[in-house]
Amino acid sequence: MNYLQLTDNDVQHMLSTIGAGRVDDLFRDIPPSLRLNRPLQLPEPLDELSLLAELERMAKTNHTCDELVCFLGGGSYDHFIPTVVDSLASQSEFVTAYTPYQAEASQGALQAFYEYQTLICQLTGMDVSNASLYEGATAVAEAVLIARSSTGRRRVVVSAAVHPDTRGVLTTYLRELPIDLLPIETAGGLTNPDDLRRAVDDQTAAVVIQTPNVFGCVERLDRLSAIAHERGAVVVAAVDPVSCALLKSPGTLGADIAVGDAQPLGIPMSFGGPSAGFMACKQAFMRKMPGRLIGATTDEAGRRAFCLTLQTREQHIRRERATSNICTNQGLYALRVAIYLSAVGRQGAARVASLCLDKSHYAAERIAGLKGFELRFQAPFFKEFVVRTTKDVKRVLDQARKRGILAGVPLEPWYDHLADCFLVAVTEKRSREQIDALVAALDES
Repeated sequence: MNYLQLTDNDVQHMLSTIGAGRVDDLFRDIPPSLRLNRPLQLPEPLDELSLLAELERMAKTNHTCDELVCFLGGGSYDHFIPTVVDSLASQSEFVTAYTPYQAEASQGALQAFYEYQTLICQLTGMDVSNASLYEGATAVAEAVLIARSSTGRRRVVVSAAVHPDTRGVLTTYLRELPIDLLPIETAGGLTNPDDLRRAVDDQTAAVVIQTPNVFGCVERLDRLSAIAHERGAVVVAAVDPVSCALLKSPGTLGADIAVGDAQPLGIPMSFGGPSAGFMACKQAFMRKMPGRLIGATTDEAGRRAFCLTLQTREQHIRRERATSNICTNQGLYALRVAIYLSAVGRQGAARVASLCLDKSHYAAERIAGLKGFELRFQAPFFKEFVVRTTKDVKRVLDQARKRGILAGVPLEPWYDHLADCFLVAVTEKRSREQIDALVAALDES
């Protein structure tokens, strides 16, 4: 067998061709603190029996939300998943299915995606939905690219109340493009309308707003949308899909493109992923959407049929006409979303949202009554809120965990000025007894 032998000159030539000075430049996006900088220290090989025993031991060090009471939020939530979701989505014909390139052999999968698109449109108040994306942050970035392509402009305004991880993904997407990304600050946990009005101009392609935002506060999307539309900018609204069952839809409030993470709709937390992103838009932006759109039609015998339509990926059309290189549509998770929404129904979804609202406000009122604790913001919230404490945040959360309670997410890693704060999320799964236990744990921390 012949192996490719590279000389130092070969390596330097390849590096110079791509504009890198040394091999380490290829990893410049990885912070030095996260690099190993030493050879892997691997243990001796194990036989299969010993290996399985070791893996089982390691797995038992993890604790799931079936064992701990979860008040974590910040993008991933412990919502109830009806048994029917796992039962149907785990059917072999769905688990093993790939992209439905051959419509005549994929009618079941295509219909499921079509139903998913319909449900997302009903939830968001939009005209058309695609058949899902990677996750919420990617969906935001893809929506911004739609706005850029539609307007021909090169400026994007994004609220500081958009999740920092989402803004990080957006920055990565736009880094090598001729687009200026302008953040605007918040006031009282909400996007400042005056700052937005000063930031938006005739070169603004998109304004990105998250509601409820990363602090859990519900933005006045109608007012912010009006400001953006005055200068012809496209409004991208990143929304919690559960909130759409109770609050006015983003389409009603003036958003042009609605995106978000579908994890709350029948997708388990799974230690942080994977998930699926949803995207829906007004009809004017339909031909710019990435991924797959499923359409309904009739066959030659007049029977209802489904097909892939508006296939804008470079696999289907000329590269220069493709809207995006997004490939995976997270079809299995889109199916879970469709089953979940079909199972709970319109009234059930509204009930879930109402329970989140009521229980979170009960928890916030109880916590705010404790000595050394208060709500950081007074703006309306849906199911998450920020707690400020005079105690050490890490100690408070660690003490609660020892009692089997995941009390919240510290905000210091995302916002330096909120080092004394943590984010609490309350879903429909949390009982009054669990909320009271949380309050007791905080009080005694």
